[in-house]
Amino acid sequence: MGIGRREFLESLAAGTAGLALGCTDGARSKPKGAMSPMFDPYETVTIGRTKIETSLVGLGTGMRGWMRKSDQTRLGQAGFTKLIRGALERGVRCFDLADLYGSHPLFAQAMKPVKRDKYTIVTKIWWKPRGVPDADRPDANIMVARFLKELQTDYLDVVQLHCVTSGNWPENLRKQMDLLDALKRKGVIRAHGVSCHSLDALAAAAGEPWTDCAHARINPYGERTDGTNEEIASAVKKLAAAGKGVIGMKIMGQGAFRDSDEKRDKSIAFALGTGAVDTMVVGFEKLEEIDDFAARVRKVKRPAFTTKT
Repeated sequence: MGIGRREFLESLAAGTAGLALGCTDGARSKPKGAMSPMFDPYETVTIGRTKIETSLVGLGTGMRGWMRKSDQTRLGQAGFTKLIRGALERGVRCFDLADLYGSHPLFAQAMKPVKRDKYTIVTKIWWKPRGVPDADRPDANIMVARFLKELQTDYLDVVQLHCVTSGNWPENLRKQMDLLDALKRKGVIRAHGVSCHSLDALAAAAGEPWTDCAHARINPYGERTDGTNEEIASAVKKLAAAGKGVIGMKIMGQGAFRDSDEKRDKSIAFALGTGAVDTMVVGFEKLEEIDDFAARVRKVKRPAFTTKT
C-alpha cells in the first residue's frame, strides 16, 4: 500500500526522501564536478541525454503568463534586465521562456552583452487556441524562425510544444514534431520535447523516441500538479529511466508557497529526492527570491546516485 501525503512529508523532514521514493534505481548520474553530499543550486547538470549542460536552478519568465505578458515582463525592460542579469551573476544559466509569455524580446535585450554560450535558452511553442493574440498558428519551422529573430540568436537550446495534456499528443502533433526534428538535424535547435500538464502526457513522453526532454509539474502538495506524490515521482522517474531530460516546474506551486518556509523546503526536497529532475525552473520575480531558494537547495542531501546508460 502506498504511503500517504502526511507520511511522505514526514519522511522528507526526517531526511529520508530518497528511501521514501525509492529513488536509487531511477537516479541520475552525479552532476559534473559535484563533490559535496549536499546539492549546489548552481552546479552544472546535463538535461537527459541531450549533452546540454546548464544549472540545477533555472529562472522561469512565465509567472501568470498569458497573451504574451507575465509578471516578469510586466517589470518592464529595466526591471526584467536586472532580474535576468542578477540571476546570471549568481550562477543561473537556464532561462525558461515562451511565446505565451512574451519574454523573448526583453530577454534578448537583457543578454546583449553576454556571450551566447554562457546561458541556456529553453522556449516553447503555443499551438493551442487562445493564449496569444494571433488568430493563426503557423507551423513549428515558422515559429522557430521568428523566435530566433526575437532572441537575436543563431540557435535555441530546447524548444518544447507547450501545454500538452492528451496521451495521444505524439499522434496529434506529429507534423510539428517532424518539423522540429528537421531543425535539430540542421543545428538550429539542440533538443525538443513537450511541456506536460497531465500524467497521460508524461507517460506518452517517456515512451516516445522523439522526446528529448519534458517539463513536468512537481511538488508534494498537489498545487497545480497532475497526480498524487507517488504518481508524480513515478512519472518523472520513468522519464529519466528512458533517457529523457526532466525540467521540473511548479516547484513553488506558482507562488502558492511564498509564505511557508516548511512548504518551500519540502517542495524542493521532494523534487530533488526523486533523483530524476535535471533542472528546476522557478518564476522568480525578485533577486531575493533566488537567494532564498538557493539557500534551501543547499540544505538538501543528495540521494544515492547510479550511473545511467
